[in-house]
Amino acid sequence: MSEMILQVRELCKGFGGLAAVDHVSLEVDTGELHAVIGPNGAGKTTLINLLSGDLRATSGGIRFRGDETSALTPEQRSIQGIGRSYQKTNIFPGFSALENCRLAAQSRSPRALNWLRDALSYDEIMQQARSALNLVVLSARANDLALELSHGEQRQLEIAMCLATQPQLLLLDEPLAGMGAEESQKMVELIRRVAESHAVLLVEHDMDAVFQLAKRLTVMVDGRVLASGTPEEIRANREVQTAYLGGSDLTL
Repeated sequence: MSEMILQVRELCKGFGGLAAVDHVSLEVDTGELHAVIGPNGAGKTTLINLLSGDLRATSGGIRFRGDETSALTPEQRSIQGIGRSYQKTNIFPGFSALENCRLAAQSRSPRALNWLRDALSYDEIMQQARSALNLVVLSARANDLALELSHGEQRQLEIAMCLATQPQLLLLDEPLAGMGAEESQKMVELIRRVAESHAVLLVEHDMDAVFQLAKRLTVMVDGRVLASGTPEEIRANREVQTAYLGGSDLTL
């Protein structure tokens, strides 16, 4: 049986009189890719920000591997095993792809590195960095500056940086944003590979990608959960079709 890695209960976040996230509950199991979908303004990115610690919840609970994490900082949650990507690519453009991953891996070191020692001489850290690049199929670009990579490759690099921190859960916020068809399919294949060894919570507008990847979906509208279930259940849900797709059938 699958083990629950993330449990969200009655999570709320208000901004003044606006309830951006309104009593949201969901679960993610180990080995599961769980997608969160919904129209613009549904509260999806706010939810990711609450789970990663970039925002503090107004009320409700977040449990990761059974431990309450609601009061932890983003850095503490990262150390626990939660990694995330952002809608806007978040990398160091002036560093090489390998250096980006090295810095990410280095952040998991239990003690400060010796500043008199060559950073590249830390074998375990470098192995983590190279393994992450290999998983996202960027090993051939390891020594290229991040700013020289294509948009799709920069998105791959950001995921590699997450992987270099050795997370157990990945929060991916619109990883296909701004991509053409070929780059999008490469990213779908990458996410599929990553999901074989990590739990993934995916926020994405590309419905073709979502229905290729997700084992379970949660649909949000106006900050609330409208429906949650398997892809087949979501396809057939009339409330989802009406609220999210204007009444048209999901024929993806």
